[in-house]
Amino acid sequence: MDLSLNARAEGGRTVIEVAGEIDVYTAPKLREKIAALVDDGVHHLVIDLERVEFLDSTGLGVLVGGLKRVRTHDGSLSLVCTQERLLKIFRITGLTKVFDIHPDVASAI
Repeated sequence: MDLSLNARAEGGRTVIEVAGEIDVYTAPKLREKIAALVDDGVHHLVIDLERVEFLDSTGLGVLVGGLKRVRTHDGSLSLVCTQERLLKIFRITGLTKVFDIHPDVASAI
């Protein structure tokens, strides 16, 4: 499965819609997208994970790295996720205390 990324501006934030699998093979694509946006001066991101089918530790690392990257610019990175199997991963790893996780893009903005 491939990874699809679509970025758009909405409500003063940049929303990255992610679809597919975020794993050791595809995670670099997401990392590069986040890095490019931050390098272009975008420091408030919303990552929409609603269409993500799989997320491994490499993907988690990319999300944490993205959060650190935007925070160095006083930015923010919020997640949109309602899928129980993904939310369970965030709970088990303690990342629910690190990320603001929202049920939809509107509440994340």
